[in-house]
Amino acid sequence: MLAFITAQGHGEIDAILSNVAKALRDQGVAIAGAVQVNTDNADTQMCHMDLQTLSSGTLWRISQSLGPFAQGCRLDPDGLERAVAQVEADMASHAPSVLIINKFGKQEADGRGFRGVIASALADGIPVVVGVNPTKRRAFDVYCEGLAVPLEANVGAVLDWISMQIAP
Repeated sequence: MLAFITAQGHGEIDAILSNVAKALRDQGVAIAGAVQVNTDNADTQMCHMDLQTLSSGTLWRISQSLGPFAQGCRLDPDGLERAVAQVEADMASHAPSVLIINKFGKQEADGRGFRGVIASALADGIPVVVGVNPTKRRAFDVYCEGLAVPLEANVGAVLDWISMQIAP
């Protein structure tokens, strides 16, 4: 009950998963997880990266400003872990029908981030949809032992798969 989407375009996975979450919410489906929201930063050309938790709607800043000439990763691991803790708390208080995670990224590949949340949801029989950047596909395949279902990177395909998983 694990599926993933991969896309090349900048922000494409975020847009697809955000639209999936909105459609599910409009249908009254209980969802948990997080989607990424990027906002312009007037101080630099780099955007702010936030995670919006799907149950509570809380925004968590996951990027840090490293200065205008920085080349390194801007991820704020503490911000990510706070968002993860919020999703865990949301799931403990209201069992969702589906878990949506914006990205299996470096933190997850290294055993942190949403990795434990994904495993817990699967152990509880909750379907999970994850965005996977092509550069992390190998690490994702190792994590899930190749058992995840690849979906077309479009809202309809993801919604169809979820509908099949949560149908009575």
